[in-house]
Amino acid sequence: MAQCVQSVTEFIQDSFVPMVAVLCSEEADRVTRKNNLSFSELLRPFCRLTSEGHIRDPNNQVQVVKNLRICVNNVVTSPNPASAALSPAQCRLLNEVVLSCQPQEGAVTNVITAGDYDLNFTDHSLKASLPWYSTWRETLLEVSTSKRYTATTPWFETYRENFLQSMPASDHEFLNHYLACLLVVSSTEAVPVEQFLKLSQEQHRIQHSGEYTNPKWFIPNTLKYYVLLHDMSEGEEQRADTVYEDMKQRYGSQGCYLLKINTRTFSAEEDEQIPDPWSQYLHRNNLHNQETLEDVAPAVNNATVENNISAAEVDCHHSTERDGVSNNLESHPLQLDTPSSSGSLHTLSAVNTDLKKCARDPESVAGGAGSHGACLTLNDHDHIRQFIQEFTFRGLLPHIEKNIRQLNDQLVSRKGLSRSLFTATKKWFGGGKVPEKSISEPKSTCGLLYPPEAPELQIRKMADLCFLVQHYELAYSCYHTAKKDFLSDQAMLYAAGALEMAAVSAFLQAGAPRPYPAHYMDTAIQTYRDVCKNMVLAERCALLSAEILKSQGKYSEAATLLIKMTSEDSDLRSALLLEQAAHCFINMRNPMVRKFAFHMILAGHRFSKAGQRRHALRCYCQAMQVYKDRGWSLAEDHINFTIGRQSFTLRQPEDAVTAFRQILTNDSRQTATQQGAFLREYLYVYKSVIGGNETSLPQLPLPCIHSSATRVYFGHERRLAEGEKQAATHVSLDQEYDQDLAAMWCNLEEQLVAVANRGVVPVNFQPTLCCLNSQTDNLRHPLAVVEEPIIVEVTFRNPLKVPLALSNLSLLWRFTADGASPLKDKTPAELTITNEETLARGMTQKDDIVTTEVIQEFHMGPEETKLARLRLLPHRTGQLNIVGVVYNLAAASSGEMAPSTEGQQTLDMMVVRGRQDLKIQGPRLNQTKEDKMLVRHGPDQRLDPIITPPMPLMEVFFLQFPTALLCGEIRKAYVEFCNVSGVALCSLRVVSTHPDFFTFGSQATTPVTPVSPTSAENSSAYKTVATPLQPGLVASEMLVSAEDFSQPSGVMEIPIEGSILQPGESTQLPLWLRGPDQEGVHEINFLFYYESTENGNKICHRVLRHTVFICASRSLSVQASACRSSVPPHHSLDDKGTGGTLVFIDVENINTSDAGVREFHIVQVSSSSQHWRLHKCINPAKDKDCKLTSRERAKLCFRATRCKPHQATSDAVEKYTFADLNLGNERIISSSTPCGDFFFRGCRTAESQQVDVASSRTSSGSKNQSGVPTEDRASDISNIVKKCNELDLNIIVIWKAYVVEDNKQLILEGQLHVALQTLGKEASSLTLREEAQEMVLLKFKSELAPPAILPSAELSQLIKTNLHYPETYTHPFVQDSLCVVPVTLTLSNCSSAQVDVIIDLRHKSTSPESLEVHSSFTWVGQSQYKLQLKPQEVLCLTLRACFLQAGVYNLNTPRVFAKPAEQGAMCETSQQTASPALIIINNA
Repeated sequence: MAQCVQSVTEFIQDSFVPMVAVLCSEEADRVTRKNNLSFSELLRPFCRLTSEGHIRDPNNQVQVVKNLRICVNNVVTSPNPASAALSPAQCRLLNEVVLSCQPQEGAVTNVITAGDYDLNFTDHSLKASLPWYSTWRETLLEVSTSKRYTATTPWFETYRENFLQSMPASDHEFLNHYLACLLVVSSTEAVPVEQFLKLSQEQHRIQHSGEYTNPKWFIPNTLKYYVLLHDMSEGEEQRADTVYEDMKQRYGSQGCYLLKINTRTFSAEEDEQIPDPWSQYLHRNNLHNQETLEDVAPAVNNATVENNISAAEVDCHHSTERDGVSNNLESHPLQLDTPSSSGSLHTLSAVNTDLKKCARDPESVAGGAGSHGACLTLNDHDHIRQFIQEFTFRGLLPHIEKNIRQLNDQLVSRKGLSRSLFTATKKWFGGGKVPEKSISEPKSTCGLLYPPEAPELQIRKMADLCFLVQHYELAYSCYHTAKKDFLSDQAMLYAAGALEMAAVSAFLQAGAPRPYPAHYMDTAIQTYRDVCKNMVLAERCALLSAEILKSQGKYSEAATLLIKMTSEDSDLRSALLLEQAAHCFINMRNPMVRKFAFHMILAGHRFSKAGQRRHALRCYCQAMQVYKDRGWSLAEDHINFTIGRQSFTLRQPEDAVTAFRQILTNDSRQTATQQGAFLREYLYVYKSVIGGNETSLPQLPLPCIHSSATRVYFGHERRLAEGEKQAATHVSLDQEYDQDLAAMWCNLEEQLVAVANRGVVPVNFQPTLCCLNSQTDNLRHPLAVVEEPIIVEVTFRNPLKVPLALSNLSLLWRFTADGASPLKDKTPAELTITNEETLARGMTQKDDIVTTEVIQEFHMGPEETKLARLRLLPHRTGQLNIVGVVYNLAAASSGEMAPSTEGQQTLDMMVVRGRQDLKIQGPRLNQTKEDKMLVRHGPDQRLDPIITPPMPLMEVFFLQFPTALLCGEIRKAYVEFCNVSGVALCSLRVVSTHPDFFTFGSQATTPVTPVSPTSAENSSAYKTVATPLQPGLVASEMLVSAEDFSQPSGVMEIPIEGSILQPGESTQLPLWLRGPDQEGVHEINFLFYYESTENGNKICHRVLRHTVFICASRSLSVQASACRSSVPPHHSLDDKGTGGTLVFIDVENINTSDAGVREFHIVQVSSSSQHWRLHKCINPAKDKDCKLTSRERAKLCFRATRCKPHQATSDAVEKYTFADLNLGNERIISSSTPCGDFFFRGCRTAESQQVDVASSRTSSGSKNQSGVPTEDRASDISNIVKKCNELDLNIIVIWKAYVVEDNKQLILEGQLHVALQTLGKEASSLTLREEAQEMVLLKFKSELAPPAILPSAELSQLIKTNLHYPETYTHPFVQDSLCVVPVTLTLSNCSSAQVDVIIDLRHKSTSPESLEVHSSFTWVGQSQYKLQLKPQEVLCLTLRACFLQAGVYNLNTPRVFAKPAEQGAMCETSQQTASPALIIINNA
């Protein structure tokens, strides 16, 4: 239970007090009425005695009576019999009492910690200690030092006090029967003694005539106490004293009293403030008096106390009928759950106003206007207090003591007969007991009813007297005795009463000699409730027992007891007891917080049924603290829904809106029907809160907005293809954001910006972002352009299972114009323009500043996530802030609405207009130490663009752009540039991830081709010259500067006329494309760059993206290799002394038949190099055409020669010699566009890749510090060897493919590139997909460099050797046994350095091939030569071979060693491994 202000002892003592009746003469009543009080009311504040009283028990022991209170009431004779239930008037009284006692509004909340929960209580809270102590003083001391807090429930205490006071007197107990009667007469009466006599006779008649069942009297001989009331302002004091003296003679000094009052005179002490101790008692008393006034009941039913809603409000149906309001609203969706009400929330609001009109004035409730005790001074207060003390100590207590003695004597004398015999006699002779009212109350209900003089009742009477004067020990023993008698007689009502009081007496005994018998109480409650059907007595019993159990810390038992007492007959009682049970659960040693919450909900429900809406709301709110945010979603929904309804009924619409909002925003697990009801209720409440006040838009909870997913797009959405035109893809909101792609585009843009800024990227460079999202860098304000739309994509999520209908959806913005000079009388807020007011009131938009697009209807399905794209079009420069979205929210009707006007009106009411703000949290900061320690977030400015002046806007279209190409295929397309803005653009450039994929052609070498695409349908993309086919064709040459084609970086200038595109202009350019060398799907990205002709804008440049996907399929594979011609130099006529090189080209058709290619024709083979050229075609000879069908291979052979020296070095500029060998009847000029362009682009890409690989290898390699000379030497040799074997010849194979497509034959053209770098190494047009990465060991310590040993394969290329000899030689061996043949050895130095050569003839070949070929022969003459050859020198040596017999001999046995001059190691030339030089020796 909650904590009470009184201790348990005080509470029980105050529940059972001696009752005193009052009979007043009319004159005496008039005297007291001067103070606006009756005599009993006058005494009430002074009825608690401040000093101790004393009484002697039958054993003559003195008993101290502490803190005694008496109860003084006017005699009211009513014929009401004692009933088992409270009368309707009493129930209304208790309802009013609870209703009028509410927690203070805005009181300080106290936090009570229970387990893991912190609960807030707005009631006054007390410090509590467990358990309560036997004395109040000890308890107070403990409370003041305790740190434990618990809540109080003053309304429960008020209810309990009023309930106990309003209990009807019963025959089975005497505790609330009158013990004495005060007879009050005024001293102004003519003969006061006669008046006393009359009053005495009146009292006797009321008690003994038998006419009245009420009031009930304790003992037949009631104490009469005579009070003479003297009004100091009227009568003579001397006369009053005389009369009083006479009274003392007549009634004895202890039986009468002279009370002097009304000494205050208004003239003398007008300003003096006298305290008013009566007011706290009188309101309660007035309510009590209503019990007797049945005709007042309707007024009470309509009353509202302190503007609270009365019990009558629950029954809206009757109220509205009474007030004449039509109640036909069953069709409204907001049905209340209470069965008594067929109305809805707006019916209630109508009732409220009518109830307020008929509410009574609080003054009248409090007993009329004017203050109480106006004629009394503080001395008079003391006189009254003294009178009460005198009456109690000298009249009442001695009277009680006398009666206890008499009763005790009677009982002892009767017990002397022997208790058992006495009982037996009673049973045989009936004992004078006759069941009364046997018809109305059958014996089975409560057992017997005793007559007043029955000895069992005398024991009970004595027990009650002892109990009232705090003699609990004797009281317990009497109750115990009486209990046995009653039980043996089966008088269950009497037995229950005795059990109840025996338990209380046992608890109250000082020193507690016996434990509290809780089972007595349980039996008593069960008997009252189940046997006697008397819930009033059962409730009293439960209230006492629960308080006692609580004081002993037995909260669990107390809660069980209270919960048992809840029933359907009284909602108010059940609500209060359930609330107390809930408080028991959190006051336990281990608080049971969820049980507390559950029982608070039950209490709230019963409060609601009892019409106590404020208490109901409070209970639900307290329970909500436990269920909130703990995953009890259904419980939360129920509580919030109830809180919303109760708050709305109590005219707290803001709280109602908050509660309903909670239901809708949580991820609800309710059914769709229930959610629909919640939503309709919420919309109705919301509508009533806003009313007509729509100046500022309220925040709406639905649908949920995923703010961080908001995307902002700047610029027009791209136009799609127009006919044949294909628009640039650019950026659109339909594309997913990719971090890697964004980095790639940023890298391309950096290249463009660097070219525009003389090769340096500016420090403040920011990549262009057209679409901002949560992954982009939003730390800076984005830049938007005036007159270009801003599209905001907002992600809405409907959390409900019912559809939502949004309408008039638009963006909410604030705008600060550029250069808005702050005037003196204007604040910065006034300079900011917003569209909030216009949107709220539905006025015309501020279209002159920003045009706001409105989406008329936006439907969301159940649990749907949907994107809304909202547009703004700014017309002025300045700062724009996109604040949120504004829309109308309604519940989408699943069924068709009835076409009636009423239905339409209801639907209109259910639409609310509101807003939701877009609040985006920026990225978490992680730079400084403070950032890492705290959770800080940076700004996210994506919704705050700066509107800049107009900028050019370009659109790009592609015509005849293919989607599939063969590898190396050349195709011509067209690109169109349109300036769709009002500003001229210039500096048009493009960069691509695949610069070798396309070319615009070079200005100098672009062929004249028709511009219109239609006429160029069948014409070749190449520039051609017709030539007749000649046998032994010699190549035609052209010298071209690389600068004509290549640009310093991958960025290309786009050659538009005049280099400026005016507003509205468009231009079309040819574009050559070449299929990628590798098969597969290739993603190729273009970034177009352009600037405004006007300078000084915040936006320096703009870019346009385009992405294409090209599917490349296999065409031809080209393998090429080169080797030195073995023809001796002087035999070769074509190249004078320079030595030729043979180039072998293998071409294979690797095309798969899917592409529909019938055959490939190799049209031409061209070469391009700075040092070498193709000179002559060896194979195919004459007019053989080179055709390849599927999987065929052709082998071509060409002779290559060095370029003329003066051509290679004539200029400082690098010049390339292009040599064309056409195999058909027309020559393609390979040095012009597009052939030359793609050649140079292919070269540059290959070079850049090689550079990348080389640089990565160098950087990862170890640096050598000690062996510097060795390293230099090694590099020298390497360079010499490299130059010796360098070829650097690029082959271009041009082909045509014949394709059948749609029964038409198409001719495709293409070119493949092979770069021959080194002699003897094969090169291919196909690059391997993945090159194996070289593993480099990490070295942490520098090592000595090993001596540079060059591989023999490389050094052996320094010298080329040739043997010249006759193929056959005839010698007469018979005549001469030795045959000597002259052989010439030609040595050619292939390198550009001096070479030392050693020739060793002593070597005998041991290889099996040479042994098979010949038997042994010998070289004669000088067997070893040491020579030095100058660069490129050719030297002839004449050797002699000696044969002993005829046969076939291999002359290739000399070993030739070579090394560069001034180097250490020698190396054998590769001539040794060359093909055998065979000579045939014949015998003559």
